[in-house]
Amino acid sequence: MRILGLDYGSKTVGVAVSDPFGWTAQGIETIRRKEENNLVNTISRLREIIESYQVDKIVLGFPKNMNNTEGERVEKTLLFKKRLEREFDVEVVVWDERLSTIGAQRILLEADIGRKKQKQVIDKMAAVFFLQGFLDANKSNNTN
Repeated sequence: MRILGLDYGSKTVGVAVSDPFGWTAQGIETIRRKEENNLVNTISRLREIIESYQVDKIVLGFPKNMNNTEGERVEKTLLFKKRLEREFDVEVVVWDERLSTIGAQRILLEADIGRKKQKQVIDKMAAVFFLQGFLDANKSNNTN
């Protein structure tokens, strides 16, 4: 069973995938688009990834504000969730992604990755960060 993590942004989608056992998350890529609402190429690429990795669940980052309120990005993310559910025959769950970008930035800084390179991989790393959190939380839930 593989789980896909998606960090959905206005111009990018960071993509991560779990190992077959659901223990670790690895970054795959960042899908870029020129227009925020044009998802045709994004959906096409996600279809390829889902088929290639035999994904049966998608964890979609849920961008709540730090004070736990929901803003415009949450609305857009929920619309994207509905689109994913229509397009693919997999379960789509939302997962709190607060601090995932900050966590990813810290990891990249500790790895001495330059700022220019960070911009290229930050969305992918944020997807890894919150997908790993999801995997860890479900691991401990399954052992109880």
